[in-house]
Amino acid sequence: MKINVAVFASGRGTNFQAILQRSMESDAKYKIRMLVSDRKEATALQIAANAGIENHFVDPKTFSGKKEYEEHLVELVRQSGCDLVCLAGYMRILGKTFLQGWQKDVMNIHPSLLPSFKGLEAQQQALEYGVKYTGCTVHFVDEGMDTGAVIDQRVVPVFHTDDESSLSERIIIEEHQLYPELVQLYARGKIRKNGRWVIIRE
Repeated sequence: MKINVAVFASGRGTNFQAILQRSMESDAKYKIRMLVSDRKEATALQIAANAGIENHFVDPKTFSGKKEYEEHLVELVRQSGCDLVCLAGYMRILGKTFLQGWQKDVMNIHPSLLPSFKGLEAQQQALEYGVKYTGCTVHFVDEGMDTGAVIDQRVVPVFHTDDESSLSERIIIEEHQLYPELVQLYARGKIRKNGRWVIIRE
């Protein structure tokens, strides 16, 4: 039995592509059921279409407010029979309406070692602070901005010659390895939450 995963993405969809590719391997315990984007021009939509995956552009501007928008998202993922939502470059904060309506797990990936450098432009924040190491974090989503329980992290060195582009390129290599494997472990029942601690059983 495989679990069904919905992915939310707003842009290029590189993490979506990585999760999708892992789902096609012979030992995969999950499948991508649906891709949702808040941006019509998102490349992720085309990736999903090319792979024959159900995909939806849901324009927030067509709803009277965030509450109505999130209610619609909840209905979409419920009707699709999904077991997990993965945010992959989704540039909106899911609020109480979605999280309480969905009542299942939501995972996200962020390009820093949380709790450092939350929010936008995390790579630039790391450079400006002058840290020697940064990386990426996969975490469960709560109602805060990048505040949910950490599932796992990968460390990337920061060089004095780096700019935002070069640092981002090294981080995203780690993202593309880490995120799909954690989705696979989740699908195998190997990830368990215990308050702020997340236990991974290999």
